[in-house]
Amino acid sequence: MSDELPQITVECYAGYRGEQTPRVLILGERRILVDRVVDQWLAPDHRYFKVTGDDGHLYIVRYDATSSVWELTAFERGP
Repeated sequence: MSDELPQITVECYAGYRGEQTPRVLILGERRILVDRVVDQWLAPDHRYFKVTGDDGHLYIVRYDATSSVWELTAFERGP
């Protein structure tokens, strides 16, 4: 089994200042609604979001500001 995380597409809400906040995660054919943004933080070239999905799982996604690409960086199964 591969340790690679799957490709992700993220649908966002863009606030009045243009910042993007994940609202939907798309993994293959699965659409996961973001229930809650648990945390978010900035790195020099990335913006990270720790979110819970409507499937009960926890996801950490990052947005690469340079390439405008989203990546799934961590996943934890919910209870």
